[in-house]
Amino acid sequence: MRFLDLVTISLGNLGRRKIRTMLTVLGVLIGTASVVIMISLGVGMQQLDRELLESFGSLTEIQVYNYVDIYAVKKGETPNFMTDESIEKMKSIPHVVWATPILGTDLLLKQGKYEAIDNVKGVSWDYLKQIPLGQGELPPENTNEMFYVVGNRHIYSFQDRTKKGGGSYDMFGMPEEMPDIDYFNKTMFSIFDVQSYMAAVGGYSDENTPTAKKYIIKVAAVEGGDPMAYSNYSGSVYTNIEILKKHLKKVYGNRPIPGQPTNRKGKPYRYFIYEEACLSVDKMENVRAVQDAISEMGFTPRANTDWLEQSEQSSRMMQAIFGGIGAVSLFVAAIGIANTMMMSVYERTKEIGIMKVLGCDMGKIRDMFIMESAFIGLLGGILGIFLSYLISFLINRSGLSQSMFDSGGNLSRIPFWLSFSALPFSSMVSMLAGFFPSLRAMNLSPLAALRNE
Repeated sequence: MRFLDLVTISLGNLGRRKIRTMLTVLGVLIGTASVVIMISLGVGMQQLDRELLESFGSLTEIQVYNYVDIYAVKKGETPNFMTDESIEKMKSIPHVVWATPILGTDLLLKQGKYEAIDNVKGVSWDYLKQIPLGQGELPPENTNEMFYVVGNRHIYSFQDRTKKGGGSYDMFGMPEEMPDIDYFNKTMFSIFDVQSYMAAVGGYSDENTPTAKKYIIKVAAVEGGDPMAYSNYSGSVYTNIEILKKHLKKVYGNRPIPGQPTNRKGKPYRYFIYEEACLSVDKMENVRAVQDAISEMGFTPRANTDWLEQSEQSSRMMQAIFGGIGAVSLFVAAIGIANTMMMSVYERTKEIGIMKVLGCDMGKIRDMFIMESAFIGLLGGILGIFLSYLISFLINRSGLSQSMFDSGGNLSRIPFWLSFSALPFSSMVSMLAGFFPSLRAMNLSPLAALRNE
């Protein structure tokens, strides 16, 4: 019996009992769609977690922390300060693309009736260049003038000083009235000596309190993107660290700079000390090795990949659970196929006996039933994949990802490998389900089969 004959006979046998065949196909369809949809939800949750972590900063960035032990300084001990020398050592670590210290200092911004108490962060040009800008642009790197790059949510930091409590806020802490701030066309004053300014405003300054000077510093650029979608830069103010150092020395002179530690005599150190730094690594696979090298320096590294590893581990577990739930449906469909094939064997007992008497090869009889099972699985798999894409579309349009993850991304994502492997998988399961009925048909006695009514 030729292969084409096997195909023709198998399709003809399936066509004899159309309703039963379609019900069996329906079981495979539902089982295949269940497996694909369940796994797609696991894939979608994993990718949503990754996108959320990426919004907080690059997955190849490492934040380095070093909190100064004040008590050690008072005891005369020298803590492991993070200095410019430490940053240079970090830059020499293999796979580090760039490294920058982050110098934070107090800042008060004033424009008209609005005030914002901030913390300006001085960073390198490499760091500034990675901020996605929506308005304005970075000044040239050879500039000596102070400038700001502000996050897209920074405007909400301003409060109306003419109103009690700075104005009214909604349940989410957002001002009910948008602050009338113009970063580019209106003059904005900057006050760095915030303590002296607040003492003067509060009326508890004395003759020893320095006068807080106001500086006019322009905003060069504003971060782009949706202000309601939090990012790593949203509420912050940035500038170049070298320019900020010069400006702070100009503002405070020989006085201690707020945030900078002092020695046992209360005098500032001759160099800047940092509590935080940021590194960029060439590849995500090398982040762990760089973190280990930083830990050996006595600092504390943190990277989004730490959270990503935990998230992906949880996502893989969820995928296994979801896939297992879907597999139950496909297993039930396989039982249905086995039942259909077994009933077919009993109904066609005499036909099988005639085929054996005519000299048909036993293996061909077995192959005929396995092929019928494969056709059921193939048709059910094709229809199941189409149904999966329809259900996935409806899930993504329902807004579940927005309500569950506060994200506009798709919750159900069917990668190519999933839809590509679903078809042979459903066919293989169906063929396995039809294997034992095919053995039953192959082992029937020809004489007993001919006597069967």
